[in-house]
Amino acid sequence: MTSPATRRRTVAVVLAGGTGQRVGLSIPKQLLKIAGKSILEHTLCVFENSPEVDEIIVLMAPDYVTEAEKIVARAGLGKVSRVLPGGATRSETTSVAIRHISDGLADGEDACLLFHDAVRPLLSQRVVKECVRALERYQAVDVAIPSSDTIIVTRTHGDDGEFITEVPDRSRLRRGQTPQGFHLSTIRRAYELALADPSFEATDDCSVVIKYLPDVPVHVVMGDEYNMKVTQPVDVFIADKLFQLASSTAPAAVGEESYREALHGRTVLVFGGSYGIGADIARLAEAAGATVYALGRSTTGTHVENPAHIEEALAKAYAETGRIDYVVNTAGVLRTGRLADTDTDTIREATEVNYLAPVNIARFSYKYLAESHGQLLLFTSSSYTRGRSEYSLYSSTKAAVVNLTQALAEEWAEDGVRVNCVNPERTATPMRTNAFGQEPAGSLLSSETVARSALDVLVSRMTGHVVDVRQQDPTSASSSQSGFERAIASVLSRQEVQEL
Repeated sequence: MTSPATRRRTVAVVLAGGTGQRVGLSIPKQLLKIAGKSILEHTLCVFENSPEVDEIIVLMAPDYVTEAEKIVARAGLGKVSRVLPGGATRSETTSVAIRHISDGLADGEDACLLFHDAVRPLLSQRVVKECVRALERYQAVDVAIPSSDTIIVTRTHGDDGEFITEVPDRSRLRRGQTPQGFHLSTIRRAYELALADPSFEATDDCSVVIKYLPDVPVHVVMGDEYNMKVTQPVDVFIADKLFQLASSTAPAAVGEESYREALHGRTVLVFGGSYGIGADIARLAEAAGATVYALGRSTTGTHVENPAHIEEALAKAYAETGRIDYVVNTAGVLRTGRLADTDTDTIREATEVNYLAPVNIARFSYKYLAESHGQLLLFTSSSYTRGRSEYSLYSSTKAAVVNLTQALAEEWAEDGVRVNCVNPERTATPMRTNAFGQEPAGSLLSSETVARSALDVLVSRMTGHVVDVRQQDPTSASSSQSGFERAIASVLSRQEVQEL
């Protein structure tokens, strides 16, 4: 063990040397796209967004180094210092990273290295933080989770097949994950000894330390069940579904001064701006110095189900201000009941307002937002993750809005247009009151709270996110769940969710 000291520089080494053969691909599996981005980009973004990580190095399959460099450049990943060709084996690739990092340090200088599989894109910030903290005390760290399966040891007997020879105690078995963390001096020494051994073989780096530096303890950090490795074809589907359902917490509130800096002189259009969340967004944006067009049926006669009204509103705002920076849509209708008993007009209204309106707002806004490098902000509901009885129209259209957001964020990324979607918890709005009547005081979010979170999203650089706005205490355990934990909970939950 080492005593806690000034934090060493932490370098994330992303191992991306796989070829994709096991998932039947002609390209490395880390280049496969899930949820609008390559698996490699998802993984790199975890470390890019970690305050504990100072630098990222990518070890890529040699024939795809240029492709990885393009991904880094397009995503604006400033912490990535180099993309290097990896070796033929895991141990050769690790050796390349060790030499490169060692060459960049002064004599006697040490660093912390986190070796992580590129095809584990669901890594949480908690695990990264705990690994870095553990390296303040230990020289080597692994990440693992308890085995939920019984593990058997077998032996093959000729043509008779396999037979069990041992059933180890499951309570002591763990499933290894990554990252694996080390002091540079420790892993470098372990590999020096290993490479001098003619019989050296290794599939992971902790085993090298355990074998060649047996006096160095390897501390175990608890991993996550969803920190899965995309190896088999079914893994691609599961990872994509988790990304689809995962959501982000609202960005930190930036305050009035930051609103003024970001919004002064900008043009904001709010469809559904007559009342509720939309009206509050319009009011707050105008107070920050933006020119705001609050559009609604009862105020400006703007019907979002009419494409001509959308196109005219955008053209008018652009003609008067010369720019459109932000377009927000909060318009929606909540119609409940059994689908078989629902009339055609109600179905048409729900589809036109809740889905076709966002589609048309997006397509007519695009040229203006591409010019300003602005943002489109849509709204969904907690019902998007799972439909429920008598909410088929509402739930399905809100799920479609989420998919629209994720698709457009990818489609418009190269044009500098950001697209996000806000998912508020139950909120006190006229639409909700009309549907559910008066509810207990304090049980609902205020529309202004949601509006402020929406403004925080607008002035952020995020794109492609479904942003949860919740009433929970930010220090509570439930609100600190990652997006993937919330996604899993939403899939497994048997409880009904009350919509907006």
